[in-house]
Amino acid sequence: MLLLCWREWTRVWEEWRTPWAVWGCSSYLVSSGQSVRCSLEQGFLLSLLWMESPSVRETPKQTLGKIKKGNMKEAEKPRADDKFCCISKLKVFLLALSLAFLGKTMSGAYMNSMYTQIEKQFNIPASLVGIINGSFEIGNLLLIAFVSYFGAKLHRPRIIALGCTILSFGCLLISLPHFLFGRYHIESSISQRENFSVMPLCLVNHSLFSLPTEEPSAACLHTATVIGPFLGLLLASFCAELFVDVGSVGPEEITITATDARWVGAWWLGILICALLNLLVGIPFWFLPKSLVKEGETNEPEETTEKSVVPLQDNDKNEAKQNMYEIAKDFIPFLKALFRNPVYMLFICITVLQFSAFDGMISFMPKYLEQQFGKSASDAIFLIGVYNLPVLCVGYFSGGLFMKKFKINIYQAANIAFWVSLLEYLLYFAAYWTVCDTSPVAGLTVSYEGIEQVSYAENTLLAGCNRDCDCPLKIWDPVCGSNGITYVSPCLAGCKSSRGAGKSVVFENCTCVAASGFSSQNASAILGQCEEDENCDKMLHYFLILSLVCSFIFSLAAMPGYMVLIRSLKPEEKSFGVGIHGLASRVFAGIPSPIYFGALIDTTCLKWGTMTCGGEGACRIYDIDTYRWLYLGLPAVLRGASYIPSSLILLILRKKQKSEKPVLLNAPVEMQDKEPEAVK
Repeated sequence: MLLLCWREWTRVWEEWRTPWAVWGCSSYLVSSGQSVRCSLEQGFLLSLLWMESPSVRETPKQTLGKIKKGNMKEAEKPRADDKFCCISKLKVFLLALSLAFLGKTMSGAYMNSMYTQIEKQFNIPASLVGIINGSFEIGNLLLIAFVSYFGAKLHRPRIIALGCTILSFGCLLISLPHFLFGRYHIESSISQRENFSVMPLCLVNHSLFSLPTEEPSAACLHTATVIGPFLGLLLASFCAELFVDVGSVGPEEITITATDARWVGAWWLGILICALLNLLVGIPFWFLPKSLVKEGETNEPEETTEKSVVPLQDNDKNEAKQNMYEIAKDFIPFLKALFRNPVYMLFICITVLQFSAFDGMISFMPKYLEQQFGKSASDAIFLIGVYNLPVLCVGYFSGGLFMKKFKINIYQAANIAFWVSLLEYLLYFAAYWTVCDTSPVAGLTVSYEGIEQVSYAENTLLAGCNRDCDCPLKIWDPVCGSNGITYVSPCLAGCKSSRGAGKSVVFENCTCVAASGFSSQNASAILGQCEEDENCDKMLHYFLILSLVCSFIFSLAAMPGYMVLIRSLKPEEKSFGVGIHGLASRVFAGIPSPIYFGALIDTTCLKWGTMTCGGEGACRIYDIDTYRWLYLGLPAVLRGASYIPSSLILLILRKKQKSEKPVLLNAPVEMQDKEPEAVK
């Protein structure tokens, strides 16, 4: 299918060049969760330069300077319709580039959905996870200038191949800590000794607890940018269901389930798969030529004299020097022109605010579903992919087709983007009603008598029923009492005996369970947190349906919004303007947003895990009410602020519309772009 759609790709590219380039970036941005991560646009632009470079489009007269001195004939160049294994080289290039896009977006979506697993395995706070997330953008900023400058001058397919290889090597480096730190040890009060379970129960003035230990056609390309994140999320869902030490740990040794806060999925396995995929998709680029002659153009050699060749070569050198001088000379004026463009600068403000909101939300959405609705990481990732990606794809295409069919001008596009986005923003507030009841945890969210009270203090874990048990307060090894209340550990539940082994352990004679109103004969507890009620599953479905509707509506507004950005720039400013727009998005949204989102989420932690050295590890349970208000409220504030510059853009465009001639007012956006060129 990818091989057959290249003709449609070239036709669409000539007609919708810039808008579709932005669509490719924005579709990956929202669907994969790698907000403002448009680094794949570098490979996209390199590929377009490769297909539209002078050597692809030049005529025989334009290539006289490249004539061989020996026979005074033009050097033969590979043609786009030359065959490679019975397939034209251009089709091979498009197929390889589509696979490269798929590998890149798949890796990004996979990594973004696995941050919570890395957080739990290495006992790091959410703020540090945000720094890791933002460091991706820092790497982009370091290389974007290098790739943009040298990419147009060197062997472009080999540069893309080198990028795929480096990405593969980077995936290997990401997985390396898993193998260096050894097996993951579950923070638990149960130690396995010769198939016997030694239980740390309530023993007066004596404790058997020990801390856990740890050992060291545009359609082709843009379809790939949607399929890649979807495959990445499916792979992440599969790997999160497997225990992190799969293959080296037997099922009988695992005493927790996938919904437990200490569960860590096999995140490293998917990273290795992505590394292999990116390495393989880069191989075809090593064998492609530097440039191709466009299909349908002649490549017949022409003879000329040495006297005519030398002046042409000199002219080429002079033109190259002149072009470099003009580029350097025009940089500052172009930059000043962009800063003096009110619509462009206001749109950058909108982008920074909107992307900051979406980047933070998407980065921590799996954690939100885990904490708010009690889902496992595997289920959370799968639901995010299934409910959001398909409708995003439909919405982007629908928005683009609507713009094309009705010949929308810039003012109409701004109005559509504003009101459709505002509708989605108002629907977004319905998420505040899709909530679950707080899970009762003795000493944290309820008292030992069952009265609701949230406490961030550690001493509230002690009560009269367990005060003489000498229980350590650092370990998180929850048990579910027969009264429906979760206790931080069997000792803090006041349990004095146990029976069974592994996941089937039952703790008995639990004084704290009995103190809450149960008779001493029924005062027992089992491993793990108590399950959420049925109403919570219903609320999850409402939340996901609301997310689906909001994603579709927002994606409808994305294309008109980006059309405003593109049409606000002069033709000679577009490439530079889009680059500055992407730079601002990365610096002011992509890097800081996950960091301050993670730091705010850390403030809602009720119980931290414990590291080997005794320090705080990853958070085990959050105050979900405060978490919900911060997670949903901060994006609401950021997005609400973005409508101030949006309103100003509408006012500016409306004023501009009134001052222009009626003929130009009713012209479609395509004609508006061509009119300045015709005047010139």
